[in-house]
Amino acid sequence: MLSIIVAIANNNVIGRNNKLIWHIPEDLKRFKRITKGKKIIMGRNTFESLPGVLPEREHIVLTRDKNYTVDNENVKIINNIEELDTYIKDDEEHFIIGGGTIYELFIPHSSNLYLTRIYEDFKGDTFFPEYDEDQWELLESEKGLQNESNPYDYDYLTYKRKTEDK
Repeated sequence: MLSIIVAIANNNVIGRNNKLIWHIPEDLKRFKRITKGKKIIMGRNTFESLPGVLPEREHIVLTRDKNYTVDNENVKIINNIEELDTYIKDDEEHFIIGGGTIYELFIPHSSNLYLTRIYEDFKGDTFFPEYDEDQWELLESEKGLQNESNPYDYDYLTYKRKTEDK
């Protein structure tokens, strides 16, 4: 099962210059808690934007560069989405963590959305794709903790894809 985890500004911005624009420590803790022990799937730019290989997670990096390599046993490089079947199982939850092109590629195939909605507009160059909100059922909504360390108004929203009645 594929799930998306992402922090999105009001205007659907998710980054600029291959970096997060905001720093929300509580959201980073949530990301760690949700993805720990799971496989995380990302594009090369997202992988290169990380501070390093994230502990206790297997990384699957999708890139068009057939010569791209990473010397780490917790990082698998794939060049097309068909190769993903080698690494994932339907009965386990795997997380799509970015970037914009990867989200667009995988949102039609994802079962869950773990969104952090930041109620600010930001200037950015990477966006979360438009999606049909009618296809998703809100399972959980939690107000984010706004304080000195977490300066923005935000919510955690968890959605599950609706299934069609037969």
